[in-house]
Parts: sequence; C-alpha cells; structure tokens
Amino acid sequence: MSAYDLFIAPFADYGFMRRALVACLCLGMGSGPIGVLLVLRRMSLVGDAMSHAILPGAAIGYMVAGSLSLTAMGLGGLVAGLTVALLSGAVSRATVLQEDASFASFYLASLALGVLIVSLRGSSIDLLHVLFGTILAIDAPALHQIGAITTVTLLTLAVIYRPLVVECFDPGFLRAVGGRGPLYHFLFLLLVVLTLVASFQALGTLMAVGLMMLPAAIAQLWCRSLPSMMIVAGTSAVASGYLGLVASYHFELASGPTIIMTAALLYGLSIVFAPAGLLRRYFPRPHLKG
Repeated sequence: MSAYDLFIAPFADYGFMRRALVACLCLGMGSGPIGVLLVLRRMSLVGDAMSHAILPGAAIGYMVAGSLSLTAMGLGGLVAGLTVALLSGAVSRATVLQEDASFASFYLASLALGVLIVSLRGSSIDLLHVLFGTILAIDAPALHQIGAITTVTLLTLAVIYRPLVVECFDPGFLRAVGGRGPLYHFLFLLLVVLTLVASFQALGTLMAVGLMMLPAAIAQLWCRSLPSMMIVAGTSAVASGYLGLVASYHFELASGPTIIMTAALLYGLSIVFAPAGLLRRYFPRPHLKG
C-alpha cells in the first residue's frame, strides 16, 4: 500500500472524510489555545466538568427538535454550559465551597439529568450519538457552525489576549490597575463553553474536552513560552484529528475515540521524549567541559 493510499486516498475518495478532516482542523485550532489557558489557570478539571454540563441543554434541544439537530442541541448546550458556569461561580462566592467543588457538584447533576432526558425520549443509539459524537456524520451546516465558533473564539482571544494573560498569572495586579478581571474571566468561560459546544457536535459530551486538554498538556511538556505553547497545542490537536481519522478508516475503528487515543499516544510519547519529559530528566546530557 502506497503512502497515497494510506494518508490521502480516504479524503480524496470520500466527502464525509473530508468534512470530518475540516472539522478536526477547526476544532484543533480553537481548542488548543483554550486548553493551554485552562492548564495555566489550573482549571483542567473545570474544562472536563463543563463538557459534561452541556449535556442537559443538548438533550433538551434534541427533544425540542425531535431529531439529532446539531443546531438545536448546540444552542441548548451553550445555554446549559453558561448556566452551570454562572451558578457554580455564584455558589462558590456565596458559600464556603471552593469553585472546583461547586463545578464538580453541578456537572455531576447535569450529566445525570442529560442522560435521563435522552433515555426517556430517545433510543440507546441516540444516547450514544450524544455521548460519543458522530464526526463522520458532520454535514455542511454543522461544519459552518463549527467554523464560525472557531473564528469567534480565535478573534475574541486575540482581542482580550493581554488582559486575559495578566488575569491568568497575576489577577491581583489586574485589579490594582483597574482591570476588569471578572469580565475577562466570564468571557474566557464563554469561550470554553463555545469551544466545547463545537467539539460536542463531533466528539460527544464525554470526549469533547479531549482535543482541548491533551494537546495543551503536550504543549506544556515541549514549550516554555505561551505563544509557542498555543501553536504546539493547536498543531498537535490537528495532527491527532488527521492521524486518528486515518487510523479509524484503515482499521475500521470508531473515529471519535480513535482521535482522542491518538492524542493520548502523542501525550505518552511527549512524557518520555519532550525536553521536560522522563528521558531528559533521568538521562541528562553530560555538560561540556572546557
């Protein structure tokens, strides 16, 4: 089998593979930078919680539309994710609960509610589609929606990049100079929810956060500056999508889990071979002697 048959033919011969590849490209470009900021803000588990929190909204959108309408489910997931984010923040400020505990409590309730709604109205196949996504079934309207969300995410990040980075590393300084830290925090959570809604359409609620957090962890092992981390995260997310689609096509595997497992494989290799990995730590290069 030639290199063309391995890496190009699946996308040249089938339109659904091309649409899935474009979806992975958009998701990787948007999810990578968001994941890096989540890691730096020590909010990795919050991202996972938010990916589950969109499930009840997606389920209600499914019930209203009467089918697997990605537009209705995406809008419902956006509303549900923002609601959980706002309620979790309000509870953490009004009680002794920390924000991570508040997020965990709300996302567990949201996950259970979403599964209950889908199981009451739909079939087990519908539930699998909601939980694990249908990236090979992405159509043109869904692709336009994913592309629009990625565009909005990247443009918003470009506009609020500097105050967002300051709020990430030194929120006290931002407050001292009169910056609107809570506003940027809310905008960042909005971008997280938007990105998860786009990923949910392709990878489902259980794995939507995969293309966000795994590439970010890979980037942290290879890079030390924030811009380079965002570039590496986006690149590794796109590469995981492409290689995962190729592997799923040739080995007849489920595409969504294969994409995430490809990202996990790249993460495992980075743990060993990256500059901050195990190989460099336990087998350091000898220093040159003058």
